[in-house]
This record gives sequence, C-alpha cells and structure tokens, in this order.
Amino acid sequence: MSLEALDTIALAEEKARQIRAAAQTEAKQALQAAEEAAQAASAAAMEKAEGEIRDLIRKADEKAKEDAGVLASNTRNRQAAMKARADRKMDQVVDKIVERIVSG
Repeated sequence: MSLEALDTIALAEEKARQIRAAAQTEAKQALQAAEEAAQAASAAAMEKAEGEIRDLIRKADEKAKEDAGVLASNTRNRQAAMKARADRKMDQVVDKIVERIVSG
C-alpha cells in the first residue's frame, strides 16, 4: 500500500474516532437532559399532588364542620321536641294525680 493510502486510512480512522466521541458526548448530554427533565416533571407532579391533597383535606375539614353543625342542630331540635313532650306528659300526670287526690 502506498503512503497516501495509509495516510487516508489513518485520517478516516481518526475521523471515525472523533465522530464516535462526539456521538458519545451528545448521547451523554441527551441522557443528562432527559434525566433532568424527568426529575423536573417528577417534582412538578409531586408538588401538584401535594397541592391536591391539601385541597382535599381542606374540603374534607369544611364538610366535617358543616356535617357536625347540622348534626348538632338536629340534636338540639330533637332534644327540644323531647323536652316539650316530657313537659306535656308531666302536665298530664300532674292533672291525673290531682284528679285522683280530689276524687279519692
């Protein structure tokens, strides 16, 4: 082989090494960029999920307070109704006792 052919082969091999090295560098950079993008997406998803959880907890607390208020109101209403019935019964019992005493 001639010296020119050997030089051409050496240059081609060197160019191939440079292309391979550039491709490896580019692949590493692309991989790093993809990892960073994935981490950013993961962090954003986590932040969004935490916000949604906080919102759900807040809504659940509000609903629990509302329900507790309704329950307390219903309980007070039932208590008042029971007291009114008890008062009427007491009046009836007192009237019967007085009637028996007077009649007896």
